Amino acid sequence: MKKALWMLPIVAAGVAAARKAGTAHRSEDRTADRWLTVTVNRSMSDVRPAGKLPGSLRRFADEIDVRVSPAPGDRGTEVAARFREPVSAASSSAPARLAGRDPRQELRLALRETKALLEAGEVLRPDAPPTTRPTPGGKLVELFTRRSGGEGVL
Repeated sequence: MKKALWMLPIVAAGVAAARKAGTAHRSEDRTADRWLTVTVNRSMSDVRPAGKLPGSLRRFADEIDVRVSPAPGDRGTEVAARFREPVSAASSSAPARLAGRDPRQELRLALRETKALLEAGEVLRPDAPPTTRPTPGGKLVELFTRRSGGEGVL
């Protein structure tokens, strides 16, 4: 009897871990086809003139659905995009994301570039590095900069 009571917390922890893993898998399936959205401080007629796709989203024209709608509170226009076909699990895995080969990263970058083009008229890029020889700190900053370009966060 004592042995059975001792095993109860271990079994409970295993069941909790299995439930959490199942929930994570289900939520991952839902995120594969979610809408990626940016808010642009322009009117709807400026964002999508004559029904054309704005800015950098044109290169994805055959692969994505685009939805343009007024932003809440009369604060510009929301531009949302998602892939028509689900992205394969291999191309959206953690190693693919870290290597920068996830197609959703390219779509996020295109949305941010579109926002910059519509609001500022150009896409601003960082200047060349201030030194000609690589430093450990510079390499770290470059790594973070590359990562944030596709994911949108550090």
